[in-house]
Amino acid sequence: MKRFAVIVAVLGALGIAATGVLWSLPAGEFIFVPDKAKPLESRVVVEGSRPAGKGDVYYVDLFVRRTRWLEQLLPFTRPEGSTVVPEQALLPPGTSDEERDRQNAADMERSEQIASVVALRALGYDVVATPRGALVIGVASDVPAAAKIDASDVIVAVDGVPVRTPVDLRREIGRRKPGDDVRLTIRRGGKAIELTVRTIPNPTEPGRPIVGITVDQAADIKLPFAVDIDLGRVGGPSAGLPFALEIARKLGRDVTHGCKIAATGELALDGTVLPIGGIRQKTIGARRAGVDFFVVPAGPNAEGAQENADGLTVIPVKSFQQALQALTTSDAKC
Repeated sequence: MKRFAVIVAVLGALGIAATGVLWSLPAGEFIFVPDKAKPLESRVVVEGSRPAGKGDVYYVDLFVRRTRWLEQLLPFTRPEGSTVVPEQALLPPGTSDEERDRQNAADMERSEQIASVVALRALGYDVVATPRGALVIGVASDVPAAAKIDASDVIVAVDGVPVRTPVDLRREIGRRKPGDDVRLTIRRGGKAIELTVRTIPNPTEPGRPIVGITVDQAADIKLPFAVDIDLGRVGGPSAGLPFALEIARKLGRDVTHGCKIAATGELALDGTVLPIGGIRQKTIGARRAGVDFFVVPAGPNAEGAQENADGLTVIPVKSFQQALQALTTSDAKC
């Protein structure tokens, strides 16, 4: 009997050790895990600020890490509300974790600048934004350009014709036929390089050529006064909308009416609210913070937020201007 007890103890110890090993070893996929929404009050500093009303604007984030082998083998060990994401969805072939982290940091820095421009322009301030090309903010994974163009590249010419805005780029690409090669001049890491990519038919307009990228305006920006935003190690572009709302609040617009307002959404320079990833986890994070309203990009993001709202009021918006109007004219009191 004593010998049996020893064997059971040894097997138990081995099981615990094996479980520890399986938990410590990263697997090949990523996992999105909810994080509690946090207020921006101390994170956004605006020169000459005069905050309006009570209440707070919250940003939502999520933890992104590689799955553990234990989570792969036993899904019930995954954190509540998490979602497993294939590696290629976050790391295109040839991209390292470190490169992804650097890109996230660059995306965050850009989102801070864009939020400042969008908010100040909407409030009537004079903001200088000199166009410098078409900034690539996304590349479809199934197009020829995916092997050559990176997010954060700035396209400055097409076949030698200067490009200063996304409209310029679309016009020049539109002069070709689907399947034609085009020579792009881009700025990458401070250097100008040339590369050739093949166009493809637009899925909705087969006669119109596209490259398969999403672009925004690259610009040299000069603000009329200082705006400082610091989220520490948080990266990515999805906090642009709450940044802009907090800037507006700091400059006297009552966007909260005593409520806790969470928001998520990437901003384009023209104020368009772009879709973001991890909406399930971000909605759960907003709920955990006990916010009253959650402002999200209209479309699939809003649908995903509604599916996970559990009583939380979701406000879909297509632009910062729409969000600002909806919140400042609201008669809600919390």
